[in-house]
Amino acid sequence: MPETAKHAGLAYRWADRPYHRKWLLDRADELFDLFQFASINPKGGFFDLKRDGTPLVAANPVRGIHTAARMVHCFAIGDLLGRPGSADVVDHGMQFLWNRHRDRKHGGYFWQVDDNGPVDASKQGYGHAFVLLAASSAKIVGHPLAEAMLDDVSEILETRFWEDAHGAIAEEFSADWSPVRGYRGQNSNMHLTEALMAAFEATGERHYLDKAERIADLVIRRRAGECDWRVPEHFDENWRLDRDYRGNEMFRPSGTTPGHWLEWARLALQLWVLGGKRHDWMPEAARGLFFQSMSLGWDRTHGGFFYTLDWENAPARRSKLWWPLCEGAGAAHYLAEHLPSDFHEESYRRIWSFIARHSLDRTNGGWFEELTEELVPATTLFPGKGDIYHALQACLIPLFPATASLTRLISETGGPVLEG
Repeated sequence: MPETAKHAGLAYRWADRPYHRKWLLDRADELFDLFQFASINPKGGFFDLKRDGTPLVAANPVRGIHTAARMVHCFAIGDLLGRPGSADVVDHGMQFLWNRHRDRKHGGYFWQVDDNGPVDASKQGYGHAFVLLAASSAKIVGHPLAEAMLDDVSEILETRFWEDAHGAIAEEFSADWSPVRGYRGQNSNMHLTEALMAAFEATGERHYLDKAERIADLVIRRRAGECDWRVPEHFDENWRLDRDYRGNEMFRPSGTTPGHWLEWARLALQLWVLGGKRHDWMPEAARGLFFQSMSLGWDRTHGGFFYTLDWENAPARRSKLWWPLCEGAGAAHYLAEHLPSDFHEESYRRIWSFIARHSLDRTNGGWFEELTEELVPATTLFPGKGDIYHALQACLIPLFPATASLTRLISETGGPVLEG
């Protein structure tokens, strides 16, 4: 019996059971099956998909940079696993990022483009974080553009976005790098933390890990710690909390977002391990973030996580999105391995049981990205199936030790062992 299971009151962990592990791998294959071919736009980049798996917009759709970057990352994982055709998807995405999203005049990467060029030429920290993740994952699989892109986006992040006085990045610039003032956000910095860890693993260069630790110290140890392990989302330029901020409900949702607390719980533990377990506050924070997410964010009547809460911890946007469930599954796996308890294992089982019953689209493949409070599929915020990233990682993370990114773990192990 694994050491972690011995310390928990439950007799075993699902993540150690061969059946559960095969079930997860089968769900990952279904995601690969849906996105590998249906998402490819022959004019470059990737289609967002309708619920039935056809293009949401077939003629000259607007393509966000995060979509291409996430596809590169996910199919780099597929390539490492040995899935045929994955390398072609990686190349398709890397070519689009390098040749269509990259601003050859001013540097950096455009937020949105279509067949004719930039639609939104702003330079977003969120987008550049995912370019760093894509380049790092592409380096692991040896893509020929990976080194140049990794060097390029690292320099942009260092010289344009990084604010050393705070230990985090600025949020947004115009195309010519004129600052867009007045806002700093945790979401872009959270995803940059993930990307910085991947870059550290891909290169061995310590400065990436140092930046990740500084971001986590600011956003989690200090700001979330000050809010009883609820992650504040929105700040002014001096990183003072802005409780009244109202912005894009997809990328900058108002109030607080339990899904991000879950995401940070996993990232904090991964960062703790990568950094040699030097920062004792990180596992404490992960435990607190996860507990608050399950206590305040989980709908005890219908199940699932509320999308947002207000500052009195009442549900604000009551929709149930797929990605908090995905992040909850990953976080519960990390916690069950590093801080074993019945609560963490029971939460892991509860989340996956909800996903199996309500989130999997057995007719068309993939996951329903949005459910109403009463768990009816909806499209008020997410119009279809635009993203493989969260769900794929949720399926694969429990198949590996809770120590590093999937690309590193798969490259070192060759893939999951189904016997647990």
